Amino acid sequence: MATIKDVAREAGLSVATVSRVVNQSPKASQSSITAVKAAMQKLGYRPNAAARALVSQSTNIIGVLVNDASDPFFGTLVKAVDKVAHENGKQVLIGHGYHHAEHERKAIELLINSRCDALVIHAKALSDDELIDYAREVKSMVLINRYIPEIADRCISLDNFKGAYLATEYLIKNGHKNIACISSSHPIEDTEQRISGYKAALHDYGISLPASYIEQAEPNTEGGEIATTNLLLKSLDITAIVAYNDNMAAGAIFVLQENGLTLPDQISIVGFDDALISRYVSPKLTTVLYPIQLMGEQAAQLALNLAKGTQSDSQPLRFSPTLVRRDSVKKQA
Repeated sequence: MATIKDVAREAGLSVATVSRVVNQSPKASQSSITAVKAAMQKLGYRPNAAARALVSQSTNIIGVLVNDASDPFFGTLVKAVDKVAHENGKQVLIGHGYHHAEHERKAIELLINSRCDALVIHAKALSDDELIDYAREVKSMVLINRYIPEIADRCISLDNFKGAYLATEYLIKNGHKNIACISSSHPIEDTEQRISGYKAALHDYGISLPASYIEQAEPNTEGGEIATTNLLLKSLDITAIVAYNDNMAAGAIFVLQENGLTLPDQISIVGFDDALISRYVSPKLTTVLYPIQLMGEQAAQLALNLAKGTQSDSQPLRFSPTLVRRDSVKKQA
């Protein structure tokens, strides 16, 4: 394998001159650049990325931590960060946390040790204090889908409470009172906030339902199937369901239809996220829009601005959800 000394010998230049060319120093002359590039191509020399980073103080990498990139929601987040990375001549390094504190901690440590220029972190299991400590260590770290008052100017979040409230209120305004909730079993703030939004809407409209109307499971299609099956096993009088996300709603639709129930004639349902699946289930799913692509792009840009020490445009750090009306809700007579 060729070394920088081999390149210097081939180009007829000093090692210092070759180093300046490799690290794109403005002091490198055009003739030196031409000679070094020709020698590198001839010898098949590839500069060591870590060594270049030590000189330039930049790895040209944005680190991003997600729960699980195989989930379409987090895939959209990664793609949004990658879009901003490419626009700025950078690449993306992905870590997975799986909503587990130790996994999140190890992934963040790996991203920091990889000397990423900026970090976009979706961490739900780590404590506020630990994330604050990481933020103090890494000035270009931005949290997404998490709000911590002490570092509020580096948090991009959504009002989950309001989203669930909107979904439940929409069903109530369509005449539904016996509204069940299928939610995530993960012990994270999103779960608590969305269940609280559901309960608050019921309370504000004078509706009282027992705790048996809430079922929790994994926040995926299988979890939606399990939670909905458990609701049906209780023989509850249900005319509508609020789902934690669109994947759980899709699982619920499958179980309801398998049990001979027609949607939305017999049961209405509202999802959350406005994921791609919401347009392809039948009936098409009324849902709450979670602007994860926009939020991901903004988080990545904010992180890069922090890395450069530049001011960001004044854009909202806390987003407000909106309802997307489709075909899965029917007005009660």
